[in-house]
Amino acid sequence: MTVTAAPPPNRASPVMDKGLKVGALGLMSSLVIGVASTAPGYSLAATLGYLAEEVGVQAPIIMVLAFVPMLCISYAYQALNEVAPDCGTSFTWVARVFGPSTGWLTGWVIVVADVIVMANLAQVAGQYTLDLLGIGGGTIAVTAIGCVWIVAMTIIAFLGIELSARTQALLLTVEIVILLAFSVTALVKVYAGNAGGQALTPSLAWFNPFAGGMTWSTLSAGFLLAVFIYWGWDSAVSTNEETDDPVVTPGRAAVTSTLILLVTFVLVTVAAQAYAGIGTTGIGLANPATLDDPLSAIGQAVLGGWGAKALFLAILTSAAASTQTTILPTARTTLAMAVYRALPRCFAEVHPRYMTPSVSTWAMGGVSVAFYAGLVWLSKDALNDLIASMGLLIAFYYGLTGFAAAWAFRQELRPSPQRALKKVLLPLLGGIVLLAAFGLTAVDSYAAGFGETAWLGIGGVFLLGIGSILLGAFIMIGYRLVAPDYFRGTTMTNGVVVTEIGEIVPADHDREEG
Repeated sequence: MTVTAAPPPNRASPVMDKGLKVGALGLMSSLVIGVASTAPGYSLAATLGYLAEEVGVQAPIIMVLAFVPMLCISYAYQALNEVAPDCGTSFTWVARVFGPSTGWLTGWVIVVADVIVMANLAQVAGQYTLDLLGIGGGTIAVTAIGCVWIVAMTIIAFLGIELSARTQALLLTVEIVILLAFSVTALVKVYAGNAGGQALTPSLAWFNPFAGGMTWSTLSAGFLLAVFIYWGWDSAVSTNEETDDPVVTPGRAAVTSTLILLVTFVLVTVAAQAYAGIGTTGIGLANPATLDDPLSAIGQAVLGGWGAKALFLAILTSAAASTQTTILPTARTTLAMAVYRALPRCFAEVHPRYMTPSVSTWAMGGVSVAFYAGLVWLSKDALNDLIASMGLLIAFYYGLTGFAAAWAFRQELRPSPQRALKKVLLPLLGGIVLLAAFGLTAVDSYAAGFGETAWLGIGGVFLLGIGSILLGAFIMIGYRLVAPDYFRGTTMTNGVVVTEIGEIVPADHDREEG
């Protein structure tokens, strides 16, 4: 049995009660969700090879450069959440600042990005489950196990946010401990001269963006790969309505998550690159045969016979954790969209016992299984283009969120330099950098030779990324015809009307009574 979202709370509260469990998460739980959502082990395994191929030994500086807009956008999330804590996050904020249509398209891009990444996560979880058990299996076996992982994580997400947080803490601990052991051991062996002939001594030149002869196109492509690596920390804000302090806790968790991720990603990148080098043979990061996962072979070389198994476990727990924390924010985004009439009302249903989105959670799990299985059936090679296409989608909605914060708080430019920096200038900088990279990569990815697949002479990365945004625009036009209420002025349920960012006022008849 399910119930719909509860009536609005007392007017003094900045949160519109949607039926979620209030006070279930503290700062540490929110922080765990934010870090686990990025799937450090999986993200590094999936992108280090492609980064080496694109930018050579400059991968560490790409990690640092990609961190800058992430930190800037995390401040945008923090600022917007302080005045309008809402589980719809970017969808809600962009709608309030730039209008319902832009907000709807932002929500669509968030959902599509999450569904797309679920296919990649499921593929990794399925393959690494077999690898960890030492069992061989073809495409059907990997796909079936991947679908089982999606279903299992959907069940946990449905059974309660507290169970989800405890599961994340366990999976993240295993993952971080193994990555730390790998990094320290690799660097010790490099400096001791026991890493082999392919090893490279870490150099400050690795942190020079002007070294290595990088072009703007190369820098942009590598940058978006790194943006994908950092993506996910905003899940800490998507659960804002379920925290002990919805105004403060989510923003702090978001900013702190990006700092933790910076240290983790730079450390592992330097260690892997130093030990394996960037060669195209053996365990070299740019070896075409292992581009989609260079860490496994490196792990065995660094840690010995158990090393590969340990990294298999780290990457498996990483993919599993991210599968669950991808379901959490997506379900809450669609819940918020339904509450504000941007989606059919059924998506706003919340389970009375577990206090989690019911229809939204199961819909996310079901659509993810269908998309993953369908994509494998249509073209397994397309899975290799997913990461690059997700970079486009991530840059799109993160960039819009940065612009939303800058515009919403533009009056803060004069009163306080500190508030101007955190609420306007940094979010604006993050938005400009991300959307610039979005535009450049969108142009480059149109070519049929960009990525692994192409249809009708158009690159698969462009079709998956830009194509999905254009598809959303057409769907939005159709939805506007059948359900115009949301597009008429963001009318909300129970007579509450959103008038501007951070301000929810009662409808006219309630104002007269008050």
